[in-house]
Amino acid sequence: MPRVNPFTIRMQVARMFEQGQSLFAELKVQDWLKERNHNPKDYVIRFLQKMAPVGSNSSVMVEIELVRKDGQPVDEWLLQEISRQS
Repeated sequence: MPRVNPFTIRMQVARMFEQGQSLFAELKVQDWLKERNHNPKDYVIRFLQKMAPVGSNSSVMVEIELVRKDGQPVDEWLLQEISRQS
């Protein structure tokens, strides 16, 4: 069962990018996938960094993109969870 975390994975990754720790962001997403019983080796993980909207608490907005290496579609539930704002 995944741990309950008040912060979404997107928020955590964005904070890592803001703090200059983007090297660890992929590991964070891999751990997140493991917690949800998915094998991280099955996925290509990409980060799309954008400027945050005006009035946002953070200066950076990071979108996480998952692509399965075997060409199969990524579970819709997983995509919704990884894209969740808060």
